[in-house]
Amino acid sequence: MKNKKKVSAPLLCSVFLFSVALFLWVFGVYVVGSVGQNYMVEWQFFSLCGSDWSLPIVVDYISVVFSCFVCLISGSVSLFSVSYMEGEMFMRRFMLLIMAFVGSMNLLIFIPSLVTILLGWDGLGIVSFALVIYYQNKKSLAAGMLTVLANRIGDALLILSICFLVNWGEWRIGYGMTGSFSVLICFLVVIGAMTKSAQIPFSAWLPAAMAAPTPVSALVHSSTLVTAGVYLVIRFYSTLIEAQEVLWFLSKMGALTLLMAGLSACFEVDLKKIIALSTLSQLGLMMFTVGIGFPLIAVFHLFTHALFKALLFLCAGSIIHSTMDTQDSRILGGLSYLLPFSSGCLVLSSAALCGMPFLSGFYSKDLILEGAFSGFSGSLEILVMLMGAGLSLVYSLRIMLVGVFGQNYGSSLLGYSVESGYVVSSICILSIGAVMGGWLLQSVWVGVNGSSLVGVFGKVIISVVTFVGLSYGFISGILTKTISKKFFSSLSWFLSSMWFMNLASGSFLAGVGLKLGKMMHLHLDLGWMEILGGQGVFKVLSDGVSLSYFVQKGSLLVHTRIFLILLILFLVSSVMMY
Repeated sequence: MKNKKKVSAPLLCSVFLFSVALFLWVFGVYVVGSVGQNYMVEWQFFSLCGSDWSLPIVVDYISVVFSCFVCLISGSVSLFSVSYMEGEMFMRRFMLLIMAFVGSMNLLIFIPSLVTILLGWDGLGIVSFALVIYYQNKKSLAAGMLTVLANRIGDALLILSICFLVNWGEWRIGYGMTGSFSVLICFLVVIGAMTKSAQIPFSAWLPAAMAAPTPVSALVHSSTLVTAGVYLVIRFYSTLIEAQEVLWFLSKMGALTLLMAGLSACFEVDLKKIIALSTLSQLGLMMFTVGIGFPLIAVFHLFTHALFKALLFLCAGSIIHSTMDTQDSRILGGLSYLLPFSSGCLVLSSAALCGMPFLSGFYSKDLILEGAFSGFSGSLEILVMLMGAGLSLVYSLRIMLVGVFGQNYGSSLLGYSVESGYVVSSICILSIGAVMGGWLLQSVWVGVNGSSLVGVFGKVIISVVTFVGLSYGFISGILTKTISKKFFSSLSWFLSSMWFMNLASGSFLAGVGLKLGKMMHLHLDLGWMEILGGQGVFKVLSDGVSLSYFVQKGSLLVHTRIFLILLILFLVSSVMMY
């Protein structure tokens, strides 16, 4: 009976989420799409000092399709959790957290007001912390602390930007409004979004958050938490376009994150961390696209990426679950014979990640590369971006070689189990999205078709970048033979440590930050603040009260002493006056 209850909670959630996703897709295509209009519903609470406090809800292509994809992926994850979390004692609590996560994300998607967006923004941060520390061990707690502290920086910056927006008398975003402090407000919003989307220098928390259960990783690191920052920047783009310095800064940070995460993924050994770093690389690509002035193409890539990245995580989760929780890529291998279905879908999602023609990743990635060539970006920036885009094929090949086609160094066959029906169904649903997602979106949404004019040379470069990664293996083999072993090992250590980003942002938040907090607690809260603050004031007041109580005792001896003291003081003051 208990087992049935455990199964029923995720099944009910998945059926509900699939129904919502289907309704939103039909609504988006036939109502918003056919009319070609955007709708805005606004509920005003009250007006104060020229500022309206209202709850606006925006219904347009971006919000409807994004919400549809979030519900679709969440439904697949819920279905996957039936098998993956079957031994879990508190299944209902897990599903409640997942549903709270989906609710927070939908609040963020549909409400274009910077004040009310904080409800969804903070909800994502709190629930993600609860999900990352779900396994309740030291590693999970450390990862959760790093996640929540990095996200709190973004929250603080957003609250600061709301304070400055009072000067505009308007908190709604997406109207192209400008006013006093516009550059400062844009910087605050962009850096706040960078913390959520783990751009440099806030990149350390994303691989650390892999301590969460794999269904959580599939949901959080593909379509929800990490894309919230990109989505906010895209919604705020009409105001950002007035501050070109901020867009310049955003494109540079995006390109650097793309390169750093791509290089780190090529040297990582943990299967889930390789996929997390590939997510970080794609987020850098989206931020770069917004920075060079193509927000609609960035939205398109965000949607297609959500589909194939969720599939990649679920395939990896299925492999980890079936191989007795093995994540080390040096042990995995030869899975094409043992787990053919999961391995096949892993290859499919990796091909979509590379930008293989006519899979969903190809449509958006090709548009981004064309846009970069036809834009006004610098040559070094273009080179960094092309290197980062080329590296996606390297780490995709690496995932396939270590997981599917390589030599197995693991345990005997007794340690393996086959995928359950729930896992197969959830992977099948996302596989359809990974194959047809890009084509479907382009056919129903004319705005993302793109019309960049690129010459023959540009097209050749794009084709080379898409397929040249196949030769990277030979290049790395030549490099390992020509470069000294010591230098190569130190280089690989530098690259796999995410350019010391873990030490930089992780130590700043978790190490140095917490140590400074402890020192302040000991020396200020329990030291000088006690003497000069509450305890000191209390001691002075208590001494004063006891003195006044002593004076008012009514004893003749006390009154005589007071009379004598006052007399002496009077005599001394009169002598000093003369």
